[in-house]
Parts: sequence; structure tokens; C-alpha cells
Amino acid sequence: MRILHTMLRVGNLDRSLAFYTDVLGMKLLRKSDYPDGRFTLAFVGYQDEAEAAVLELTHNWDTPSYDLGDGYGHIALEVPDAYQSCEDIKARGGKVVREAGPMKHGTTVIAFVEDPDGYKIELIQAKGRVD
Repeated sequence: MRILHTMLRVGNLDRSLAFYTDVLGMKLLRKSDYPDGRFTLAFVGYQDEAEAAVLELTHNWDTPSYDLGDGYGHIALEVPDAYQSCEDIKARGGKVVREAGPMKHGTTVIAFVEDPDGYKIELIQAKGRVD
């Protein structure tokens, strides 16, 4: 397993992209709009996503700001098989809060588990595996 990205909700995507790219020197790696879900995902980082963990900036079009407490989203881990990983985690006493399956408004297979403190960890099935 490896850490893929950390997701942060942002109220103004242009302002956030300017900060992460201009102020911190990160590169905009990719950006996708999801009109049906009314959100945009922008990935920024210092290296390509295949080489290092990055930040996912999520802009929900109808939300101009967040309280600091709900601005944090999740940690993401790449797994070979999200379905099997959920079964393995449950067998070891872990809590699966979203079973493996395609993401809403997309096709990537994901699942979510929760740590003892309630922090969410997203499991993202490695590309190339189809169920």
C-alpha cells in the first residue's frame, strides 16, 4: 500500500490553486469538473502522482467556505483489490463505512474505512482491475 493523496475542501478554487502553485510552488497535475455532482477536483503536488503523494483540492460549487473542522476530507490508499481489502479490514476488526464500488459520478472503484478516532481513509482500487 502507499498514500496517494490528501483531500481538502476549498471554498474558492482559483484562490487555492494560486496559493498552492504560486506561493508553495506546486504544479497543477490535473483538474476535472463533475457538473452532475456540482464539484471540481484539482490535484496539486511537487511530483507526478505515480511518484509521490499529492493534494486533492475539492471545490463544491455551492459552498463558498468551510469551518476548519470540516475542511479535512480523507487520506487515500491505493489497494490492489478494494473488495478484498474491505473484507480483510473487517476480518481484522476494522470498520468499513462505505463498501467497495464505483464512485458516484465516476467509475473508479473506492471504499471508505474509519479509524478509531473517526478519520476516514479512502481505499482506491489500482487501475487495471475491473469487477
